[in-house]
Amino acid sequence: MPRIPYWHLWADENGVSHFAEAFLENFEFKGVGDADPQWNNQLYAGGSELVFTVQPVGWVGEWHENPKPQWIVPVSGRWWVEAMDGTRREFGPGEFHLGEDQDCRAQNGRQGHRSGTIGDTPCVLMCVRLDAPPLHRPGHFK
Repeated sequence: MPRIPYWHLWADENGVSHFAEAFLENFEFKGVGDADPQWNNQLYAGGSELVFTVQPVGWVGEWHENPKPQWIVPVSGRWWVEAMDGTRREFGPGEFHLGEDQDCRAQNGRQGHRSGTIGDTPCVLMCVRLDAPPLHRPGHFK
C-alpha cells in the first residue's frame, strides 16, 4: 500500500504554527470507471475551490495565515514557507504540503507563516482550498 509523505503546517493550542511530517496512507485498491484498479485515497468529500497563483521572482508574502485549509502543490518554480516557530521548508514541483495555520495568535510580529519565491523564475502554485475546519494537530489527513 502506498505511503506518501507531506509537510503539514498547523497551529497548536497556543496559536503557534509548526511544520510536522505526515503521511497519506489510507489507500484503497480499486478501479475508476472501466480503468484497471489503482491506489486511491479520497481525503475529503466536502466543498472545495481550486486556485492557481503565480508568484513573481523575489516575491515575499509577509506574515499571514492560509485563507482555509489548503493543499498547495508547486507546478513550476520553487518557494519557501516559514512557520512561527522558525522552521523553514522549501518546495518545488511535486513537493506538496497542507497549509492549515488558521487561528494563530500574533507573537513578536509573527502570525501564521511567511513565504517567498526561490531563484530566478516565478513560482506557479496550485491550491485546493477545503471547506473544512482546521484540526489543530499534525497529520489532519491520512
